[in-house]
Amino acid sequence: MATGDHGHGHDVATVDPEDLPNGAVVTASGRISAAQPFQEPTKTDVPFTPSQLTRLDEALTMASRETGLLFSLYLGDLGPDPAARASELHDQLENPSDAVLVAVSPDQRHIEVVTGPEARLRLPDRGAKLAVMSMIASFKENDLHGGLLSGLRMLAEQAGPRPRQHPTTAHR
Repeated sequence: MATGDHGHGHDVATVDPEDLPNGAVVTASGRISAAQPFQEPTKTDVPFTPSQLTRLDEALTMASRETGLLFSLYLGDLGPDPAARASELHDQLENPSDAVLVAVSPDQRHIEVVTGPEARLRLPDRGAKLAVMSMIASFKENDLHGGLLSGLRMLAEQAGPRPRQHPTTAHR
């Protein structure tokens, strides 16, 4: 990584893609988008190109921004009890009450969508099941990336837009 003054009176970091950790890319805006694994992957564990990782990161960011819920994605083995493991992973998220975790284990052919109590109010099981069916259809066509993007989009649509904050009125 190098830094330099780009005429704006402050240092701007320039990142060499070779210096980035596995699963991280520099987006067109210059932001570093990084998959944050629950365990450190090896090069062969990441089934997506840098461009696909960027699109997944953008889909997660947009779903979270639009709904006000925290959307996360886990891709990997879920062990002998996938539902329990997905719940454990969900509980590790920053604010599990408002979080939605999509856990996919391709080798086990298993998908879990775990919602916290607040998220569940806006994303009922029926909505999550529709998104899962859409993902399964794409996965059957060997389109893991497209299935995840479609599923995230459907989950965000089912949850609806972020609730508006009502400004407090001043007493006169």
